[in-house]
Order: sequence, then structure tokens, then C-alpha cells
Amino acid sequence: MSLPKVNIKNKRASFEYFLVERFVAGIQLQGTEIKSIRYGKANLSDAYCVFIDNELFVRNLHISEYTLGTHYNHVVKRDRKLLLNKKELKKLQIKINEKGFTIIPTKLFVNDRGLAKLEIALAKGKHTYDKRETIKQKDIQRDTDRERS
Repeated sequence: MSLPKVNIKNKRASFEYFLVERFVAGIQLQGTEIKSIRYGKANLSDAYCVFIDNELFVRNLHISEYTLGTHYNHVVKRDRKLLLNKKELKKLQIKINEKGFTIIPTKLFVNDRGLAKLEIALAKGKHTYDKRETIKQKDIQRDTDRERS
């Protein structure tokens, strides 16, 4: 039985934020978490990243319990450490101290070596009028795509 390709996206991220810069980080997982991710049982919608003692952690990343797991199953919403090099961590930490910036996860995927990776983005929050403009641009794009086909 082959598992489907895992590509879990945070669809709200591009609507709520301007995505300035993206990074790909590894995640420090426990035993049954990777199995749940491979079955696509994760949710990024409420997740965000925070620095604790110069290390980056992702909070509110919901990875469902593995159905075939025993009493050794993982905690569903625990803080998970993100694995980035020191240069990237320093760059993110400097940007976070500026007003209005945050780090949000945008995509969770499993690479060709079978490792879970989290794409994170340095983001700046959008105002209501920016969100309306985004909706307008998507509607225009959809209409032009319909006319072409």
C-alpha cells in the first residue's frame, strides 16, 4: 500500500498576511507523529511560531493521534522544535523584533527522503482593505481564466 503524497497547506495564510520571505525547516517529531502526517492528518490553520531560548518552536500545530497507536501515542497540540541553521534563526529573530512581523507555517510536506518538513514564512499582517483587494484580484483572475478556456 503506497501512501499519497503529503502536501498540507495553510490556505488562510496568504489571505491574512503578506508573505515576505519563506524558509524550509525540519520538525523534531515523536514516534507516531510522522505516521499521522504521512496519512495527511495535520492542520496548520491556527499554528504560529515562537522563539523560546533562541530556538524556534511551532505552536498549535494539530497532528491527529495515530489510529493504530497504543498508549504511547503523542500529544495532539504540543510545541514542536523547528530545525534551522543559526544564520536563519538569527535573521528571523531580528525581523521578529520589528513591529508587525510574525512567523507562520504555510505548508507541511514529506520530502523524497521521507522526512517531514515545514515551510514557514516571515509575514506581515494585512488590513481589512488589503484583504478586500486580494479577493478582488482573485475574482478578476478567475474571470480571465474562464474567458480563455
